[in-house]
Amino acid sequence: MTGDMSSRTVVVTGAAGGVGAAVARRFSEAGATLVLGDLDAVRLEELCGELAAVCEVHGVTCDVSRVADVENLIAEAAATGRIDVLVNSAGLWVEGPAEETTEADWDRVVDVNLKGTFFACSRAIPELKKTEGCIINLSSDCGLVGTPETAVYTASKGGVSLLTKALGIELAPHLVRVNAVCPADIMTPMLQYQADAYGGGDPEGYFARLLTGYPQGDKARFITPEEVAELVFFLASAPAAPITGANISIDFGTSAGYGYAE
Repeated sequence: MTGDMSSRTVVVTGAAGGVGAAVARRFSEAGATLVLGDLDAVRLEELCGELAAVCEVHGVTCDVSRVADVENLIAEAAATGRIDVLVNSAGLWVEGPAEETTEADWDRVVDVNLKGTFFACSRAIPELKKTEGCIINLSSDCGLVGTPETAVYTASKGGVSLLTKALGIELAPHLVRVNAVCPADIMTPMLQYQADAYGGGDPEGYFARLLTGYPQGDKARFITPEEVAELVFFLASAPAAPITGANISIDFGTSAGYGYAE
């Protein structure tokens, strides 16, 4: 699917991350005006420099856990004249036994994954009503099924999944669509961080253990950021017009009852 987004403005949070950058590149190929937000100003500037050759792009340093930052991002996007698509891809991971979870762990992950997603949606809604635009949230297979030692992350992504449904119903009369993509493990810097931080000094072993939860057996592999970006792009396109309030799995079947349940 190529698609023409040359008349549309797309906002992406977490844009300097693996998935966010892939999403930004996919929309840039279609000619969209991009407003990209991320806390990492250096990586954000590098991405904007890369994409400036092919589309209009604005970078905004943004900590989505701060409502004022989110409001500034949306205001910068509205200043382009319109907002057509909001992609919430900012996210954090933490894992470990629930009994060892600290209040700081909870606040950090929930503030980014759930609070940040909610307020980006909330503040973009008035502009999206004008354009009959859409929201695509990054949830997770953990937002659909429970997995061990991921209680905080799973709670945050479960919130994103149900937030998506609630907003899909709320905004349907305005023809604003709201959907979520629910990936399993994506080969991104965040996954590498997981392996480095929680792999007990054996990141390759950590990766191998994750893949044992996939029904493909010895043919299992991780999802690429580009595969997720393609699904996001489809959900923002005209052929996806009937789809709203949906949580769409892209996980090799891990949430279908096989993987983590074993």
